Order: sequence, then structure tokens, then C-alpha cells
Amino acid sequence: MNLPRQTRRAAGQEKLKAYAALLQELEALQQELISAENGSAEILSAIDARHKASAANLIHYLALRRRDVRPLQKKLAAAGLSSLGRAEAHVLSNLNAIIVLLQHALRKRVQEAPMDLTLPPVSGAGLLESNTNNLLGAPPANRRVRIMVTLPTEAVSNYPLIKEMLLAGMDCARINCAHDNEAIWSRMIAHIKQAARETGRPCQILMDLAGPKLRTGEIALGPGVIKWRPHRDVYGNLAAPARIWLHPENSSPAFSVQADACLPVKRDWLQQLKPGDKVEFADARGASRTLRIVEQAGDGYWAECNKTAYLKPGIQLNVVAKKVSSKKLQAVRACEIGALPRIPEVIRLQRGDHLLLTRELNPGRPAQLDADGHLLYPASIACPIPEIFSCAQPGERVLFDDGRIGGVIRRVNTDHLLIEIIQASDAGEKLLADKGINLPDTRLEMAGLTARDVGHLAFVVKHADIVGLSFVHYPADIALLQSHLTQLGGQHLGIVIKIETRTAFEQLPGLLLMLLRWPSVGVMSARGDLAVECGYERLAEIQEEILWLSEAAHVPVIWATQVLETLAKRGNPSRAEVTDAAMSERAECVMLNKGPHIIRAIEMLDNILQRMQAHQQKKSALLRQLHW
Repeated sequence: MNLPRQTRRAAGQEKLKAYAALLQELEALQQELISAENGSAEILSAIDARHKASAANLIHYLALRRRDVRPLQKKLAAAGLSSLGRAEAHVLSNLNAIIVLLQHALRKRVQEAPMDLTLPPVSGAGLLESNTNNLLGAPPANRRVRIMVTLPTEAVSNYPLIKEMLLAGMDCARINCAHDNEAIWSRMIAHIKQAARETGRPCQILMDLAGPKLRTGEIALGPGVIKWRPHRDVYGNLAAPARIWLHPENSSPAFSVQADACLPVKRDWLQQLKPGDKVEFADARGASRTLRIVEQAGDGYWAECNKTAYLKPGIQLNVVAKKVSSKKLQAVRACEIGALPRIPEVIRLQRGDHLLLTRELNPGRPAQLDADGHLLYPASIACPIPEIFSCAQPGERVLFDDGRIGGVIRRVNTDHLLIEIIQASDAGEKLLADKGINLPDTRLEMAGLTARDVGHLAFVVKHADIVGLSFVHYPADIALLQSHLTQLGGQHLGIVIKIETRTAFEQLPGLLLMLLRWPSVGVMSARGDLAVECGYERLAEIQEEILWLSEAAHVPVIWATQVLETLAKRGNPSRAEVTDAAMSERAECVMLNKGPHIIRAIEMLDNILQRMQAHQQKKSALLRQLHW
């Protein structure tokens, strides 16, 4: 049906009015972005020459995202124009292109782009690709996204494993400097370089500094106690007795792997035993138990027991008297159990309990109760980072062991924090030594490099391609690392900052701008700690924002933490982690952690990334041919 000419003219005029209003709004936004860059002239002057356009683009993106752009996006989409939804790598260029189109539609004089640092889309994507190549090396022939793998300690003595990793698809090897030492790292690196020569596959080496990681201290050792129990079927019937290895004191128990328990005893008493002897004793609970001597092996004996037993040093073992003749009994031979390995005491925490986090590095202890079960002293454990005791405030949260245990600070003292436990399973949770501590609400003031990190830097500069900065909080942490590297002649190294704390995420724009003062840089999204610090419900949007801001700065992102973890550790992936691996294609590199099935994990990730790169490029869906 043809509309009257007057109606069509009126509709055309309304459209032009809408275009004019939209152009006015876009030109005002354009000026905001230009003003933001002009106001950041001092920041831009310190940026490495290779990254000045990238830093300007990041400033444009930040200015754009400080407002709610959704109403404008709806207007743009209704007009059939770009909605700025994929403008991260080239913000002002995208905006200028829309303005030019509207100027043409309104028959206005087209003005040239007002900025020297305006990036066309190809240049923005090209800068990200170039920066990725500088940091991580050229991509493999069949895949855009690189694969990084954390090396296990066994890589020191297992050269074939390194070679197999490279052949499976590893492009970058990560060495965690929180573990092992320079001698072990040297051997790992020698294996990597040998495997790269033999396979023809290049491999970058990232050495990850430990950083000021907050961890629980040691726990006091309890008494030496061992327990064994026989093996039973599903109905509780005896299936096999417990196997106990009796060995001489002060000697290594040679069969400890096969034994349910190992008992050290006097050598001369042991030498008098014979297969078939029975040994009686009262265990640590006073329960009567019997061992049957089965066979001799090496310098000890195997024994069997049909009942559960608890043993401690000093318990007396008695060989049962045998009738030698009708009138004589063989003398009873007795021996005491020797020293048993001491194990840490158990600190079990339940909701409502209190815990002292102490500055003094004394071994942690469980809560102490009186004879009536009343609390005398709460449980305690040390934290080796003293700065937290001057930074923490009452009411702030403290999380332990990846958030399994959570508490609130109730009292702050110069030498301890009193924490009330508010998060634990119904049965309570064990707090162990060397477990992570997160203080998501606390503004921590501490150096970004520990003395140990600084001591490792000379080795890193000599042997690595990339250095990882762990637990970065503020731009000053990056500046400190850059200063040390410059003094050591390490300008050739790439720097990767790990975003793993709430503070780092909140400081991300400043961190990126400081990072861009260095020639070769990257960001690692350490999603495990981020989930603990910021809340699991926020993790999805946080990882997206890290991707967006990093793309705006043309900085490559390493997608890390628990990628295909159950596959690497147990041999079978979960459906959820396969989907996660597919989503990781939007980063420039994906990191796998070590595990006994790491080769299968590398091969599967390689396959997933190759498939997904035909469907997705950053935030853009790619429409390859479908086969129906």
C-alpha cells in the first residue's frame, strides 16, 4: 500500500530530526573522549612509544564506559548503525565513522577525524596481534590462541614429558617460582630448549614470581599416633586383614607403600620372631589386639591384624608364650614400640568458633578446652605477612583455603586478629598449613615484590622470556618490578601482571597504564582467587571486564585457573569446564595446570580452540558455513 506523498515527507523529516539529535549526542560524546585524552597528557607522556595509541584508546574506552551507553545503543541500532558494542580496540575511530555516516545522511560538511591517535579497526586489531606476538611468540599454524602449561616438578627428571607436551600443543611453559629452586628450574629450562630444538616447535618460558602471597603458617605437631584398620566389603564383613610392616628402629621402612602401617621395634627383638608367632598388645585406647606374624622380608616381618587399632610410642608388644613341651612354657618376649612420625594437630573450625590469626610465627594449635569442655583458648594460626595487622579493620572479611572457611574480624591487636568463623560446612572444616588467606575488604599496604622475588630476578632475566608478577595490588608494584628489571638489563623480558585480588581488579585501569610503560606486556586473569575475593556470582562479569579493558589497551590476556582441571587431574572433563574452555578462545592465551593427564588436556584444549576460532573472535560472532 502506497502512503500519501505528504505522509512520506513527514516521515522523512522525522527521521532527519532523529538523525540530527543522534548526531548532536554523538558529537558531544566525541568531545568527552577528546577531553579525557587531553586531560591525560601527563600519563600518556610516560607511555612506551609503541603503546601511546593503545593508551589513548584505553582512555577513550574508559570515558565511554563511565556512562550508561545502553540508551544510545538502542538509538544507533534503530538507525541501522554500529551500536559501539564491539568498539573496544578502536573506540574513537568507531565513533567517528558513525558521525561521518550521519553527516552524509544530513548532507552536512564531513569533518576530518580530530585526533592524531585515532585508530582504524584494522590498526586496533593489528596492535593487539602484534603485542601478542611480541609477548608469546608467533602463533602455531593452525591456531590463534596460545596454550600455556604449568610445569610439574617431575619435569626435572622426565624429559619425554616436556617433549610430549610440545608435540601435543604447548606454546609456553610456566615455571612457578613459589616452588623448587634455581637448580631445578635450570634443568627444566634445559629440557624445554632441547625439546624445542628436536620438535621444531618454539616455546616461550614464563617464570612466575611468588609475590607476597598470604598463607597460613605451620601447625604444631601432635603426638606420634598411627592407625590401621582391616579391609571390609560393603556388608562390613572382613575382606582382608590389615598388613603391618615391623621394621628395625632407625631404619627406613622399605615396604611402607604396600603397608597399612609401619611399626619400628628393637632389632634384637625382631630377630627372634618366626612366622606363625602371635603378638598381643593393648592399643592406645586399651583395646586388646593381636598381630599374627606372616613372613620375613628383608630385615623385617609382615604381620596381619583383623581389627582396627591405634598405636603410640611405648606400647608394649608381647610374643604369646608357646608350649615347648608338656611341662615347659617358652619365656614371653616383650618389646616397646619406638618413635612414630608426628603429624600436625587438627584445627577444626565450625560456624561461631573464634580463631586467632597471629603475627608471631608460632605453630598453630586447635582450641584448648578444660575438663568440662569449656573454652580456655581459641584456635590459633600464624600469618607470615606482618603488614596485615596494621591494615586490617574490625568488620572486614577473612577467607581461608579458597573460601572454604570464612570469617569476620572482631578485634584487631598489634600481634593478632580475632576472627569469628561465619562460613563453614555443617560438619566443620579443617584448617591446614600453607593455605591461602584472602582479605577482600582490606586495603593492604605492602611491597609488590618480596626479598625472595628480588633474589630470583637475576636468574629470571638470564633464562626466561616473560616474568609474571603475582598478587599485584597497585601501579607502584609494577613500577617497582620495572625498576629492578631495568637495573638488571632485563628490558627484553615481557611482563605479565596477575589480576587475582579485588584491589587489583578495582585498580585495573591504572595498572594497565603503568604496564604500558614497558615494551612487551600481558595480563593474566587468575579467576580462582578473583572468585574468592569478589564472590563467585560476580566472576563472569569480572572476567568479561578484564577482557574488555585489556582489549582496549591492546594487551593480550591469559585465561587461567582450573581450565580442564578434572581432565588434567582425573582423566575425564566435566561438561561445565569444556564450555569454559570454549569461552577461553576470546583470550590470547589459555593456561592449563599440571596433572597426571596433562597431555590429554593439552590435546583437547588444542582441538576446542581450533574449532571455536571459526565461530568467535573476541566479542564478534563469526558466521562460518554450517553443515546441516
